[in-house]
This record gives sequence, C-alpha cells and structure tokens, in this order.
Amino acid sequence: MLWTRWLVLLLWFGATSTEQQQQDDERDGHRAEVRSDPRRQRSSPPVEPLDFGFVPAAVYDTHAYYEPGTVGILFHMVHAFLYAVQPNSFPKDLIVRVIQQNMGGIKIEEWRKPENVLLLLQWIHYESGFLICAVFGIVFVVLTPIVATCFCMCRCCDNCGGEMHQRQRKNADCHRGFFTASLVATTIFIILGVLVAYAANHNVSTQIKSTRRLINTNMRDLKTFANNTPAQIEYLTAQYTTAKNKVLSDLDNIGPLLGARIHSHLGKEVVPALDAALRMAGAMRETKEALENVSSALEILQEGMGKLQASLAGERSSLSNTLSDPACTNGAVSPTCNTIRSTLPQLGVNADFSKLPDVNHALTNINTVLKVDLSNFVQKGYASFNDTSALVKEQTRNIVTGVKSMLDKIGSEITAFSKMFPVESSLANFTIFLNDRHKVIESFYPQIDQMDFYRWIACVAVLCTVVLVLAFNVLGLLCGTCGYDRQATPTTRGCLSNTGGNLLMAGVGFSFIFSWVLMGLVTTLFVVGGNVEKLICEPLANRQLFKIIDTPFLVHPEKRNFLPGMLFQNPNIDLTLGSMYRECYENNGLYHALQLENIFNINSFLNRTVYNKDLAKVFEGVQVDLKDIMLLDQAGRDNLLNFANTGVGEIDYPAYLAEVNKGVTVVDLLSFCSDLEDQADQLPRGALENALKGHASSIRTIHREQVVPLEQAMSTLSQSIKLLQRTSNDLPVKVTNILSAIDAAEYLITHNASHVVKQETKAFVQSLVGYFKQYTEWVKNSLTAEVAQCKPISNMVDSMEIVACSFIVDSVNTFWMGLGACCLLLIPSIIFSVKLAKYYRRMDTEDVFEDSPYNDTLTWFPRASAPPSEW
Repeated sequence: MLWTRWLVLLLWFGATSTEQQQQDDERDGHRAEVRSDPRRQRSSPPVEPLDFGFVPAAVYDTHAYYEPGTVGILFHMVHAFLYAVQPNSFPKDLIVRVIQQNMGGIKIEEWRKPENVLLLLQWIHYESGFLICAVFGIVFVVLTPIVATCFCMCRCCDNCGGEMHQRQRKNADCHRGFFTASLVATTIFIILGVLVAYAANHNVSTQIKSTRRLINTNMRDLKTFANNTPAQIEYLTAQYTTAKNKVLSDLDNIGPLLGARIHSHLGKEVVPALDAALRMAGAMRETKEALENVSSALEILQEGMGKLQASLAGERSSLSNTLSDPACTNGAVSPTCNTIRSTLPQLGVNADFSKLPDVNHALTNINTVLKVDLSNFVQKGYASFNDTSALVKEQTRNIVTGVKSMLDKIGSEITAFSKMFPVESSLANFTIFLNDRHKVIESFYPQIDQMDFYRWIACVAVLCTVVLVLAFNVLGLLCGTCGYDRQATPTTRGCLSNTGGNLLMAGVGFSFIFSWVLMGLVTTLFVVGGNVEKLICEPLANRQLFKIIDTPFLVHPEKRNFLPGMLFQNPNIDLTLGSMYRECYENNGLYHALQLENIFNINSFLNRTVYNKDLAKVFEGVQVDLKDIMLLDQAGRDNLLNFANTGVGEIDYPAYLAEVNKGVTVVDLLSFCSDLEDQADQLPRGALENALKGHASSIRTIHREQVVPLEQAMSTLSQSIKLLQRTSNDLPVKVTNILSAIDAAEYLITHNASHVVKQETKAFVQSLVGYFKQYTEWVKNSLTAEVAQCKPISNMVDSMEIVACSFIVDSVNTFWMGLGACCLLLIPSIIFSVKLAKYYRRMDTEDVFEDSPYNDTLTWFPRASAPPSEW
C-alpha cells in the first residue's frame, strides 16, 4: 500500500536498545566496583550538552472546531429532548456482545437462542424511549386518516358541528374569544416550529459550503505532512554530524582531555612530592640568608658591646667624680647624691656575645649546597610530569586516526541506510495521490450542490404544507375577526365573516390531509436521527466509540487488536484507535502514535553504528608509556641530602636565644636618664645640678648612637636564629620524607600508570559515548513529539465528526423537532378551528324568540328561522 512506503521512512529511528541497556548495566557494575575501592574512586567526566537545534516544524491550517452560534440553542434543545427520551448510558458492552455473537450473520432460527433473546431484550430496554415515541408516531399516522374520514362522514350527517345551525347562548362571546385566542396561540407556536425547521434546513445548506473549507484545509495539512516529513528525517540524520564533530573535537584534543585526567589522577601523589621539594629549595635559600644575618649580626654585636661597655664605664667614672663634689656633703643634698651613687653599678652591659660560637662552618656548607640549584631540578620534574598530555597525544595518534575513520564509516552507513528507502519518490507519489483525490472530490461539488438544492426544495415543500394550513388559519382569523358583527344573527352574518369560517374549515381539511404524512416523515427522521446521535455522534464525541473498536478480539476470536491487524497484519501489537487518536490529537509524531518500533526495530542498527562495540575495543588498546618521566634526578637528591648535613642543626640555639633575650644594658638608659634628671631637679640650682643634667644628656647620646643599633642587630639575630631553629628541626627526617614521597610518586608512574591510563581512557570513552547517547535520546524525543506530527489524522476524524454530526445530524434532528411540533399542534388547531368556524360561518337556521299568550309576563321561546329572502 502507498501509505506503508512513506510510513517506513520513520522506522529507522527509535529508542535505546536492550543491548545498550546491558552495556549501561555493565558500566554501572564497574562503577560500583570502583566505588568500593577508595583509591580507585573516580567520577565520570561531565558530558557537555549538545545543541541539536529544533526539528523543522509543520504548521497545519485546519482548526477542527465548530461553534454553531445561535442555532446552537436549538441543537441543545434537541439534545435535551433526546436525553429525556433516552437517558441510558452508551451500551458499549451490549454492542460488543452483539457484534461478537453475530459476526458471521444471524439466521432467523437463531433468534430463539437464549443468548440472542437476552440481547434482544436488552436492546429493546435500551431503545424503549425511542420505541414508545415511534409507536406514538405510528398510532398518529394510522389514526389520523381514520379520524379524518369519520369526522367528514359525521359532518356530512349534520353532526360533529356539521349542522348549519347555531344555538344562542349568553356566553357565546366568551367562547368565541377563548377559541380565537387559543387558535392564535396555536398558530404562533406552529409558526415557531416552521421557523425552527426552516432554520435547520437552511443550516445544512450553509454548513455544506463550510465543508469545502474543511476538506481543503485537511488536504493542505496532509500535503504539508508529506512535504515536511522528508525534511524532518533529513534533519535528524544530519544532526549525527553534530555529535560526530563533537567527538572528533574531543579526539583532536585527546592530549589536553585524556592527558589532563591522567595528569590529575597521578598529580595527587606527584604534585605534593614536588611541592615539598620545591619548598625545601626555598628553605635552603632562607637558611643561607639567615646564616648570613646571624654571622653579620654576631660580628656587629661583639664589636659594639665592647665599645658600649667602655663608654658606659667612662660615663660611670665621670658621674662618680661629679658625686664626689663637696656640695654633695650638704645635709639637704646628701641623700639625693647617695641615691644617685647607688644606681651607678647599673650603668653596664648585660649580654655577652663574645662567648657565642660563630656559624661560618654551616654558612660555608650551605653555600656549597646552593651551588647546585635544586629548584631547577624540581622545575624539570614539573615539566616532565606536565608533558603527560603531549605523551598521550603522541602515543594515541594512530588510535585516534582509526577512530576517526570508524566515525566516518558510521556516518556513511547512516547515509546509506537512509537512502535505502525511496523517501522523496514515495512522498511525491503520495502528494500526487492527494492532488488526484482532491480533484475527484472537487468534481463532486456541483453534484453535491445540486443534491443539496433538491433536498432544500423538498424540505421547503414539506414546510409549505404546514405553511398552507397556517395561511388558512391566519386568513380565517383575519377575515372572521374583521367581518364579525355583534348585531348580526347567525343567519345574517356578512360575507367576510363567512369567508373566514370557510378558510378555517379549509385549514382543518388540509391539516387532516397532510398531518399524518408529516408525522410519518417525522417519525422516520426521529428514529434514524435520534439513534445516530445517541449511538454514533455522542460516543464519537466522548471517544466511547473508540473503546468498542478497540475491544480485544472484537473482529476475530484469534486477532486481539483490530487496528494493528489491519495496518501491519500483526494484531498482537498493543495499538488501539483511541491511543492513536490521543497521540495525534496532542500533535505527537506518527512513529510514536502507531508504535512503529514494534514493526521495525532500529535498536540493532544503533548497536551496529552509533553504539559500535569496536569503538570501545579500539580504546582498550590504548597504552601510554610514562616511564620516561623523572621527577628528581640524582643530583637533586644528593643536594637534599647535603642540605640535611650542612651542620645547621648543630648550632647552639639555646645559647644564642639566652643572650638575645637578656637585652643590651642592665638598665634602660632612657629611664636612667629621666630618673637622673628628676633627681637633679631636686637639688638647689647650681653647678651640681647642671653637671648631673649634662651626664644625663651624655647617656642619652650613648643610647642613641650605640644602644639602638645594637638592639636592631639583636632583633635581626633573634629572628634569624628562630628561623634556623625551625628549619633545622628534624631536617634529616623532612628530607627523608621528601625523597620517599618522590620515590613513591615515581613508582606510581612507573608501575601503576597503565591502570590509571586504562581507567581514565574508559571514562574518556564514556564521555564520547555520552554524546551519541544524547543524539539517540534527542532522536527518540523528536520522533515522539516533533517528527511527522500526525495532527492531520485527528483533524480528519474531528472534521468528519463536525460534518456528519454537527452539520448534518444536529440539523436533521432540529428539523424533525420543529416539524414534529407542528404536527402535534395541528391537533389543537383542528379543534379550535372547527369550534371557531361555527361563530364565523353563516348558518342556515337560527334561534327565534316569541311572546307567550299564557302568561302575564313576556316569555321567549326559541324556534328555527330561515334567513331573510334578500340574503
């Protein structure tokens, strides 16, 4: 069939295969094994999301929605009446049983079977409302001619109002008014019924013209569907290039990507070892600077302390001579001089740096060690280790070339596979088929218009029979009402009044003639149109009809589902008409709506191409040799060992710290000067006071010129000694640890790098496969929701429902409702017309009243009297 050709075009895209799921399970198991070992724990690389763009979308023109407007009120009235007649729910189970039991046709003798009798009784119960109304209509059709015949014969016998004589009554005017009002009201309701029927008749003709629009838009949508599907499939195929280019990009950058992951994994051991060696190289330079500072500061302190001691001794001697002045023997001055004299021993140095050993031996050794630049060796180790990416790229060049060739082959296979199907030619033939069918449909438009015109004429002719009765009623009422004279007697009524009565009786006659025919037509349309509405249109609107069609084993006891059996000759596929309609109504892809993955499984093709096992096998052979990486050569190792043996740890740090912590002088010279000046201020003004203040000034000069530089030198010495003490603390152990860490890192690179390479290569392959997985997931989602969107199929179903039910069935049902109301109202119209005609027609005889000779009072006796001779 033609549809199978272009339908197959979508078959080669689908969901992820079972084998791929097994591969995913194996990878999950491997990840669990890795997680069980903390040393091997390594998270998978994050896969960069790919942008495949948007599938070219088809824009459909059909809007399968109908709003009837004002006539919708009449449709709702009809639906309410049918619900009152048939309130039972849709008999899905009953219809299914009827179809299943009578699939091969039912014979007359089989009606006696209990199951068929039960079905018949259930069906009668369901149709009871329609049957009662139909019986009423049939009774009306049968009795109306009989009643009309009896009525005519009765009137011919001067009965049933046929006698041309009217008795005089006091409430005659009241009766006439009542019958007039009743007939007017009945006539108005009949006119409304005629208008309702005519509106329904006209609505059919109007909506038939709208049907052309629905047909045209549905045809355009099918052509759009056929024209866009190849482009959408080509877009899906072309987007393989997006995933492929990303994989090729990663392969071109395999050095920075794979090499960086290997570098990062090994760097956990390598980088800390090299960083420790580099820090030790910095410690060597700091140690040299500290030793130089200690040597220079010690020399400055030893020399400066001698000069300071001499200066303080001279100042102490001079101050002692001043205190020997006879002025100090004065009773008031003597205590002050004695106090000053008692503080003279404090003028001396406190620390003695002359006994501290020098650090020249350690400084000589560290200078010898620093002749070899350890940091240069460490930087070479860094450079060698950082060259991992280049090694990976160089040693995987052949493998990358092979993978690129494999990807090109996959692309060629996909292209060749897509060309296996005559996509363009098949869809071109389908488009031609649509154009031909459209032309054939358009060729029927004149015939449809002509048939609709005949139908319209026939319905108008039917309504004209009612209009004829209405015309007689209206004219009779006008003539009778306008020509009626209260002063005239029944035998002297005017011509206009008599004409009105005759017109009313003519309307009665035509009512008897046409009413039973019209009722027969109404009954037929009611039974047919009502059942179509209840059994087809309503179930189609609420999709209950699909449930009947989708009932398992409905058509054949060995065929589960009807739709896949018809389309694919495989009734066991779980595909139903209701599910297909829902998917198409939501504008999903035809591949998903028809569950085409059950017909053609693309999984094997994806496993052969996109999920190619050879890709993983190729990368399993990746071997990256990192044995040439040397973190620290022997010269660097010897340099570290020599640094540990420089003698820095043999320096007498407690002796240095003890002298440094003592201070330069015994007492703070500035405080001593201040106290001396305070004591001098207590003396009487004179030479002694001035001399003491002169000594204070001299001592300040000594502090500024000699003590301050010595304090600075002591601070430098203190900082340097503390630094050396920290550096020398367990220095051999630190060096040993650094060398052990470097040895461990080199052992890891030499002996365990292959495992790391294998592990990181697997993670790299997973990232490459992740791009293809994104592609297949995108294809799956696109096939589900974007490719070959089957909205035109649901639009066709909805359009047929609109045309058949909303345009035709609702209008037909509204027509028989209006016409049926007219038929029923003709009964009271006949009664009121007959009664009212008696008051308008000219009678042959009338009641005459005479005087009574037997009574004193005037008494009237009625008698028949003929009209005057001049009438």
